[in-house]
Amino acid sequence: MLRSMYSGVSGMKGFQTKLDVIGNNIANVNTTGFKSSRVMFKDILSQTSAGATAPTDERGGANAKQIGLGVSIGSIDTLHLAGSAMTTNNPTDLRIDGNGFFAVALTADAEGGNIFLTRAGDFHVDGAGNLVNSDGMFVLNTGGGAITVPQGSSFSIGSDGVVTMRDAEGEVTTDNQIARVVVPNPEGLEKAGGNLYRVGQNAMGPDAEELDLTAEGELNVAAGSIVAGQLEMSNVDLTDQFTEMITAQRGFQANSRIITTSDEVLQEVVNLKR
Repeated sequence: MLRSMYSGVSGMKGFQTKLDVIGNNIANVNTTGFKSSRVMFKDILSQTSAGATAPTDERGGANAKQIGLGVSIGSIDTLHLAGSAMTTNNPTDLRIDGNGFFAVALTADAEGGNIFLTRAGDFHVDGAGNLVNSDGMFVLNTGGGAITVPQGSSFSIGSDGVVTMRDAEGEVTTDNQIARVVVPNPEGLEKAGGNLYRVGQNAMGPDAEELDLTAEGELNVAAGSIVAGQLEMSNVDLTDQFTEMITAQRGFQANSRIITTSDEVLQEVVNLKR
């Protein structure tokens, strides 16, 4: 069979994956804290029909003759670029102006394996006074526990994540600070659905045993400040996505034409017996 036919098949599969990623990006154009993805291609191992020869005093060198065998997916990258800010004036809507992530967990006394990261700061106060996300997961403080606002208290959240609470008697407490987590390699985070990220094996350094919720010193600067009353919107650029969609569509069509042409050539070979 012709190599070009299999190359065309690999190209169609690759561009189909690219269209899948683009479709997901466009579907999440209004998703809070969503980070777009992109597909990068790489060529498949080439077949060498003649090797290279080195030049000598009597004869010049010759380059190798290689025939490519198609394309495959090199990577699917998540682009952790900041999304635009949307002002809501809701005191529990939070946006991180920096590289940090909020930490949330299913239980108030979360441990490393139960902690998820998110850039979506649309938080709420539940019936028990806990600060939670839209799915009821607890927003964690720097000590790894839940943030609780006692009933009857007014509160505000500062740029450093400190929750200032004032009770009916006017007493002020600042015991809670919202955790901001810095990840060395954000592209190593794995999307877990619900605007959440799971810490993958390549997200942290080899010596990191668990997430650092304190973000002290230099990490505190890298984590960024918290802006109350704002949300970070999706970083999807529709102009780029539709341009990439056109490119992927034409690439898919061109590869299908390769298969059609290869089929016509094979048909001519079969007809030689007439």
